[in-house]
Amino acid sequence: MYVCLCKGITDTQIRAAVEDGASSLRDVRKSLGVASQCGKCGILTREILRESLVDNSDEQQLFYAVS
Repeated sequence: MYVCLCKGITDTQIRAAVEDGASSLRDVRKSLGVASQCGKCGILTREILRESLVDNSDEQQLFYAVS
């Protein structure tokens, strides 16, 4: 889905930026240019960013067997 119409940025691109190390709206703006023109996409970008960070942190948890 298109998130930023000004720059033609999709939610998939935002999620990929998070996987590549972006951890804030500033990082996503720097790498993709999202929310740099009219700014209307900033709220949705933040939501996708948060969801992606939570999803990535769940995947990276380590579990150890206790004996």
